[in-house]
Amino acid sequence: MMDFELNETQKDIQKAAHEFAEKEFTKELALELDQREEFPFDLWQKACKLGFIGVHFPEEYGGQGLGVLENVLIVEEFCRKDSTLGVALTLSDFASELILRFGSEEQKQKYLTQVTGGKAVSAGAFTEPEHGSDITSMSTRAVKNRDFYVINGTKTLISNATIAKFFIVLCQTNPEAKPTYRGQTLLIVERETEGVEITKISGKMGIRASPTGEISLNNVKVPKENLVGEENRGFYHTLEFFDESRIEIAAQALGIAQGAFDCALKYAKEREQFGRKIIEFQIIQHKLADMITKIETARLLTYKAAWNFDQGRIDPYLTSMAKAYASRVAVEVTNETVQIFGGYGYIGENKVERFYRDAKITEIYEGTTEIQKNTITRTLLS
Repeated sequence: MMDFELNETQKDIQKAAHEFAEKEFTKELALELDQREEFPFDLWQKACKLGFIGVHFPEEYGGQGLGVLENVLIVEEFCRKDSTLGVALTLSDFASELILRFGSEEQKQKYLTQVTGGKAVSAGAFTEPEHGSDITSMSTRAVKNRDFYVINGTKTLISNATIAKFFIVLCQTNPEAKPTYRGQTLLIVERETEGVEITKISGKMGIRASPTGEISLNNVKVPKENLVGEENRGFYHTLEFFDESRIEIAAQALGIAQGAFDCALKYAKEREQFGRKIIEFQIIQHKLADMITKIETARLLTYKAAWNFDQGRIDPYLTSMAKAYASRVAVEVTNETVQIFGGYGYIGENKVERFYRDAKITEIYEGTTEIQKNTITRTLLS
């Protein structure tokens, strides 16, 4: 069983993340970047310098040698203060864990140090226009030719596509494999490689400071040294990565829910209607009670999933539960927060409006809620 009491190091990290966000995450910056759909590069480099990005990487690659739980604490605090800036920063190292878990020593030294040092944003390229959440089928092909792979295909809805210096791309390397996912491979593709074209996807509902785009790969030539893990084992490597990344998305959702609740509680104590503070009305009290109960439950699930991962117990059943539940809580709590604020909660300059918009994506990316339920059910049936 896990003791859910954080140790002193974890409390210090939580406090440091909270203080950094309180100081640096200004309303003006968040509104500007949300409206312009731009990544907070200066803020990101500050976060890297202070060790918040890649805290779960070993020290030799610029990290602090800590675990997924410590990373979760940072993600939660960042997103609690501001979902727009918090999500952008915490996704800046997206998919670099694939190199950490399966990459060669040369790859780790080359790429992970860039991520933690504020020199490179990373991205994972899995989703395709034809397949969506179904990564068992890949239209993107990589053909091995002596010392190189030649890649052709399109990846879409890729987080960080327009700002990443390198991508970890899931490709089909053995089209004859049965089932097809047994012939998939992960390859590192650097942004400046000839044949790589990036198109920005604009007009997103939320997380607008975290850019999204489409990647077109036309006869892209990468050296065999860019193979991550084992050839034709890319699908399995990716699934294991998702078991880690889904915990981080659960932490994003948890932070968003807690941040929205903080706003709702404060507003309820200040807002007067019919000659009384609205927190004195039982219907508001019950809303707040339901909201915080769901948040605490989501926190326990998320922390437990992170703790288990750090103990070497990779449990898709638990990580899918954490991701599915925390993301639903984020949507429900932000919805209730807007309701408590009334018309003021619908105004763009109000932070709760962005919490509401930013929450929804947590039910979609890194596997939809339906995909998580499939994973949970498979475990039950087995």
